[in-house]
Amino acid sequence: MQASTLFYILIGILVVDFLWNAYLEYLNAKHYDDPVPVQFRDLYDADAYRKSQDYKKENYRLSKWSSLFNTGVILLFFFLKGFAYLDAWVRSFTDKPIIISMLFIGILVFLSDIINIPFSYYHTFVIEEKYGFNKTTQKTFWMDKLKAWLLMLIIGGALLFAVIGFYEKTGKYFWLYTWTLVSVFAVFMNMFYASLIVPLFNKQMPLEEGALKDALEALAHKLGFRLDNIYVIDGSKRSTKANAYFTGLGPKKRIVLYDTLISDLEVEEIVGVLTHEIGHYKHKHTYYNLILSILTTGVTLYILSLFIDAPILSQALGVSAPSFHIGVIAFSILYSPISSITGFWVNKLSRKFEYQADAFAKMHYKAAYLISALKKLAKNSFSNLTPHPLYVAVHYSHPTLLQRILRLSDESNR
Repeated sequence: MQASTLFYILIGILVVDFLWNAYLEYLNAKHYDDPVPVQFRDLYDADAYRKSQDYKKENYRLSKWSSLFNTGVILLFFFLKGFAYLDAWVRSFTDKPIIISMLFIGILVFLSDIINIPFSYYHTFVIEEKYGFNKTTQKTFWMDKLKAWLLMLIIGGALLFAVIGFYEKTGKYFWLYTWTLVSVFAVFMNMFYASLIVPLFNKQMPLEEGALKDALEALAHKLGFRLDNIYVIDGSKRSTKANAYFTGLGPKKRIVLYDTLISDLEVEEIVGVLTHEIGHYKHKHTYYNLILSILTTGVTLYILSLFIDAPILSQALGVSAPSFHIGVIAFSILYSPISSITGFWVNKLSRKFEYQADAFAKMHYKAAYLISALKKLAKNSFSNLTPHPLYVAVHYSHPTLLQRILRLSDESNR
């Protein structure tokens, strides 16, 4: 195969990926005007439901422009030989391969984030503000960006330095060392993310004594779930939308409740949500997801090691000599169709896990409370109640709200 042929294959993959996702978004958007399902007619009056539809339509329009812009920038970078120019520019500063690759990848990642700031800003301060969700201040928005860049520079830079070092020292065997490093890092972050990273962005406080804490501790005792850490996070600092999640492994596990969740739901409904989260733990979903992620990463790195030195990858991007950073860029595009297929099956498995956690909650608590909680959370965040099935299959890590409620209420079996 000639480099010019591979160049157009890369272009084709990018264009097909854009058109496929645009088609899925279009199919999904066609359902925004669907009438409210009968199961949710107690949630919305006509004006409230119309407002939720308008919210989704505005987000869809922003997503279209963002996707078109980003795809256009990437294609221009290809046709104007941007990779070759950037490669030559960073080589003008140093001849050390590790520094060259770090600068090249770092600049691309940083520029990609920079050019998307206007879309993020518009979403936060125009759309979210218009519909009453935004609580983020200008200071918080920019401080979040600065902190994210610093984390990317420190943690991402250290990991990238190690990976490129493995490549320079061990050649094609770098994937084994990288896989080991990434696996250890993944386990570490699963255990300590909530205590090390989250506090940089949010305050976490132990849940205060009271009826809610008593109810949650009683549930944990009943289910044989050791619950030492129940935290409340100041989600209202950025949005009115609510959430709760289970994080950590072993003794570092904790339940985190958004303060907005506590204000939006009754005690019994929050207990229902926590029962669902404990269901994930009892079914070992956290461990399965971690193992699956590690295995997937290992396979991807191994395949990368087979092709990263191929001169045709660099030549397709206009660079004569093979290098780590050019090989990674070309390979990531070539591998993206496989990654999409993998993501499809991962999402399918994730939806199965959600059903299992719901079934656990139904068995050990009152399903009506979880149903009520899910409905309130959907209403308060303007969730899409009528997504297109194909869009769900490709993009949703959770079943639709209607599917979950039907399962919880046994209506799917009638």
